[in-house]
Amino acid sequence: MSAVANPATVSECLRVGTGFSRGDRNWIAEQFATLDARLAGFHADATELEVSVKDREVRGQKVTLECWIAGRQKIVTTSTEEDLHAALNDVRDDLRRRLNDAKTRQEPRHNKHLRDTGQAEAGPDEVALDDVVRVDAEPA
Repeated sequence: MSAVANPATVSECLRVGTGFSRGDRNWIAEQFATLDARLAGFHADATELEVSVKDREVRGQKVTLECWIAGRQKIVTTSTEEDLHAALNDVRDDLRRRLNDAKTRQEPRHNKHLRDTGQAEAGPDEVALDDVVRVDAEPA
């Protein structure tokens, strides 16, 4: 992954939506600070996060965290945990997992050859199909 000149951080990209006040923003940004390492691979100008809560602090509240990164599909995570702190941690952890999954699907890890050419070579324990000689076939 190439170095990003202006890496995204939660404090730069986070907006608070319905159910939260501006005063809640700093507290939520602190809860989400562990996402900074995962977001650092994306440009700050092309990344947005929005957290909102429906029916705050009542039974059946729903916390939603939306993430927009340019060139990728929007990621939406939700939690119905009754405790607001637990719900925020739940959506944060789910977003981190989904970002990691998206990265894993996009580029191969631990294999420079795959990253460069998109194909794998046969390893020492693998035999390429062209090298197989059928011993049960009768000579022509």
